[in-house]
Amino acid sequence: MSQAAENGEAGPGPDAITEQARSAKQAARIAELEDLRLRALADLDNMRKRCAAQVSRAEEEARAAAARQWLPVVDNLDLALAHAEADPETIIEGVRAVRDQALDVLARLGFPRRDDRGARFDPVRHEAVASRPDPGAEADVVAEVVRPAYGEGDHQLRPAQVVVARPD
Repeated sequence: MSQAAENGEAGPGPDAITEQARSAKQAARIAELEDLRLRALADLDNMRKRCAAQVSRAEEEARAAAARQWLPVVDNLDLALAHAEADPETIIEGVRAVRDQALDVLARLGFPRRDDRGARFDPVRHEAVASRPDPGAEADVVAEVVRPAYGEGDHQLRPAQVVVARPD
């Protein structure tokens, strides 16, 4: 006979042992799940940090790539300034060549210059800075481009500033 039975004490019954075992299992499972949750949160935090670092590196590389494309333009401007005392016609030719080179860089970056003269006015693509009477023109047609636009569609650096014709 057991010591508890000899002393007249009743030990825990089978139902109590089963309930204690179930509680112990649940507590162990809760601890396991809490550990998994904490690990998942730590993994998520690490992934966020890795992604942020990758995005930062990609932005730096993109800026450097764009800047490298502009270096020849700056070099040619320096050359033009070094020859500032040359014939004015030669300087004008040089400045035009550098402008063409700069326009080529913008086009390679995905922002070509647009010539919108004669196009129908579109408030998404154009910014009207004035209107003028033009008896031979259709209404809402771009009569003059004050500042050209660069880019197309959703990839537009800026809209064109235009003068719109109105048939009076």
